[in-house]
Amino acid sequence: MHGADEQGGGEEVGVGPWEGPWPEGAEYDPELLARGDRRNVIDRYRYWTVEAIAADLRARSHPFHVAIENWQHDLNIGSIVRTANAFNAAAVHVVGRRRWNRRGAMVTDRYLPVEHHDTIPGLAAWAVERALPIVAVDNLPGAVPVDAAPIPRACVLLFGQEGPGLTPEALAAATLRVEIRQFGSTRSINAAAAAAIVMHEWARRHAS
Repeated sequence: MHGADEQGGGEEVGVGPWEGPWPEGAEYDPELLARGDRRNVIDRYRYWTVEAIAADLRARSHPFHVAIENWQHDLNIGSIVRTANAFNAAAVHVVGRRRWNRRGAMVTDRYLPVEHHDTIPGLAAWAVERALPIVAVDNLPGAVPVDAAPIPRACVLLFGQEGPGLTPEALAAATLRVEIRQFGSTRSINAAAAAAIVMHEWARRHAS
């Protein structure tokens, strides 16, 4: 995939100023209609305001959530947020440190809810209230390969830090543990890559 991010760089993407009479509708941004829309968004959302895009995504979001432990200010979080947007997750939940590096998100955090929980028990209580099982993603003994696991349609996919993986507390909160099949010499793969694989597996089964 290619395309410049919304803050510049790379080849020019998008469309120029609207030609002809302007379309009617509250979703359209007059400034974008006048100047062009060079954002990295799909054609459906050309010339739409950020608020209108976010509202439309919420209205048709998928029933899975993505949660990430953030005890070490993990640089993967931004990339995971961007992938969650691509698969139209219901929301992203950052557990632990409130601050995270948004650069990798390429401003996609404007388009989907990003919520914060101080602790894993806080996330777990939130999930229990909504009857959402937590699916822990880590390559540990007892984990089921994600392509063979009974991943629920409505759930929370929980990812750990690059390196240490999920904390014991996070693993204890999960009702299912899954792993990604690997065939090389490395013990683990990048957290952002793992998140993309698992979200794609969810979409392969459950997305319409």
